[in-house]
Amino acid sequence: MSTDFPRLIMGVWRIGEWGLNPSEVARLIEGCLELGLDTFDLADIYHDYRCEAMFGAALRTSPALKSRIRLISKCGIALVSSNRPDHRVTHYNTSHGHILASVEHSLAALGVEQLDLLLIHRPDPLMDADEVAGAFGELQCSGKVAAFGVSNFLPHQFDLLQSRLDSPLVANQLEVSLLHTEALWDGSLDQAQRLRVMPQAWSPLGGGRLARESRDSALGQALATLGRELNATPEQLAIAWLLRHPAGIHPVLGSGKLERIRLLVEAQHIALDRQQWFGLLEAATGQEVP
Repeated sequence: MSTDFPRLIMGVWRIGEWGLNPSEVARLIEGCLELGLDTFDLADIYHDYRCEAMFGAALRTSPALKSRIRLISKCGIALVSSNRPDHRVTHYNTSHGHILASVEHSLAALGVEQLDLLLIHRPDPLMDADEVAGAFGELQCSGKVAAFGVSNFLPHQFDLLQSRLDSPLVANQLEVSLLHTEALWDGSLDQAQRLRVMPQAWSPLGGGRLARESRDSALGQALATLGRELNATPEQLAIAWLLRHPAGIHPVLGSGKLERIRLLVEAQHIALDRQQWFGLLEAATGQEVP
């Protein structure tokens, strides 16, 4: 399944911050397609439960886009929000009914008939794996979701859910970047490589922290030095660092500016050797490899 998706995925969790009207978002989608990015990552909770409707409004201005793109969405987090007045406390909900209702809401908001991939957004300590498996089976049989995965699951949590499913989970979306390297060591990427599951990297640039915080740090200096050597920006190097991993990480980009997206797409052509990769890791963690 991982080979079916481009190595870079477009995340639209910040769509409400982009200041774009629906037609402008549609033009951004078109621009992404021209760059080879056809997969868009959303979630029910993004932008206070309004992200999917905003993206759907863009699709309605250019309906032909629907057949050219692939959509990922997530469910399972329940936020306290005026848009969900029955939520008294933030919690997780991976119940059968909640998963089905979330998908129905996502499809209606987006104006599409199928999600290409549905992820359980976070591990739920009250998750009944059999109940989740039942919901997945219904959604797949009805054609409303093509494939399933998880987000932020550790290997043992992934294994529990997989043990109840007839079809393989195809993705685990993790926080991994030069500023967040835990997935290198906690078994998540090892599992992804072993099972050939697609690891997706959310916040691959540290949520903007890479640009803000690393200029005068050891990492900032290492990125600047290597950037001069390879004629690359720090952000391009951060993406290339993820792409170098043998698990086949798919970074989820979050920009609403096409020129910035274009620069990040070019990172696919940057080939870091082992010493360059480990040099950035050392600069990021402040520790030599033991």
